[in-house]
Amino acid sequence: MSASTPQKQSTIHRQTKETDISLTLKLSGTGQADIATGVPFMDHMLTLFTVHGFFDLTVNATGDTEVDDHHTVEDLGICLGQALKEALGDGSAIRRYGHFSLPMDETLVRVALDLSNRPFLHYGVTIPDQKVGNFDTALAQEFLRAFSLHGGITLHVELAHGDNSHHILEGIFKALAKALDQACTTEPRAKGVLSSKGTL
Repeated sequence: MSASTPQKQSTIHRQTKETDISLTLKLSGTGQADIATGVPFMDHMLTLFTVHGFFDLTVNATGDTEVDDHHTVEDLGICLGQALKEALGDGSAIRRYGHFSLPMDETLVRVALDLSNRPFLHYGVTIPDQKVGNFDTALAQEFLRAFSLHGGITLHVELAHGDNSHHILEGIFKALAKALDQACTTEPRAKGVLSSKGTL
């Protein structure tokens, strides 16, 4: 985040019969991550997201991972989306749009987003392997769908090329962070919400 970004943050606590998640997001942070989700690969991805977006993110989560990781990963997306939406408030004076093309070795991932309050996910990604370690790679899409829906984000994620499943997933989370950092940054020329309608 740039120094001009508003100091906005939010804390979300979500408890269901399947998961119990506490999450605090600070948009204008320094990349400090304190993350324990019960899903080690998501700890890694959310740490990358935090560092490369210059957010501060604290997550403590437990879930029914003895069944599988689906509920925990999806609910993490819900909580992160809710925290983002709450931290942004009415969206006044932010740039709103962000996009980033991220290379990682043989992989190139593109993310474009609009903090529009109109959730939509386009996921143009085919991951070669069903598993990276113990992580089900299909859950990345479930996380992004929940994040988009609860964050009010129009989100497009595309894989231009790539062969290594780990690199592809890392590229997605890093590119998401960079694009979101752009979109959340203050636009000094904006008078209120950046919309011809006057509201998002």
